[in-house]
Amino acid sequence: MGKGFKTESADRLFDAILTLKSREECYRFFEDVCTVNELQALSQRFEVAHMLRSGQTYMDIAETTGASTATISRVNRSLNYGHDGYDLVLERLRSQSDDTD
Repeated sequence: MGKGFKTESADRLFDAILTLKSREECYRFFEDVCTVNELQALSQRFEVAHMLRSGQTYMDIAETTGASTATISRVNRSLNYGHDGYDLVLERLRSQSDDTD
């Protein structure tokens, strides 16, 4: 992780996020913290990551999410060369889904 990203204020933000206990609390917090466009961009990137890991093509992903090929490529680069954050969360969500089936 880049040195400029790991700051006391980022730590405080992440600590705040870790206190959220429900989807409704997340909506309330993120609607206050983010603009609609920022939240849509984050949601779109996460959906792109999910679709890439599911084996979908760039064309399918672009059509479904409205993401540009540049965004899809950037997410794909993070999946392949990043810090495994997407995979960590996607695997946990998959495990939760398996537990409820």
